[in-house]
Amino acid sequence: MADIVLHSSLTCPSCDITHASVPMPTDACQYFWDCPACGDVIKPLNGDCCVFCSYGSVPCPPIQRGACC
Repeated sequence: MADIVLHSSLTCPSCDITHASVPMPTDACQYFWDCPACGDVIKPLNGDCCVFCSYGSVPCPPIQRGACC
C-alpha cells in the first residue's frame, strides 16, 4: 500500500487563493474549512465527502486508503 499523504494544498473557490500544506484529519473527512484569506466557509461539492476531495491537491486520507467516508 502507498504511503498516505497527510497534507494537501487547498484552493478556495471564492477567492482562488491556494493555501499550501493544509493538514488533513487522518480518521475523518473535513466538511467545513474557513479560508484564512477571504473568510468564507467552504463546503464540499455535491458528491464529494470533504473539502479536500473537492478543492485539494490530494484527496482525504480515508479516500486514499480506499475507504468510504
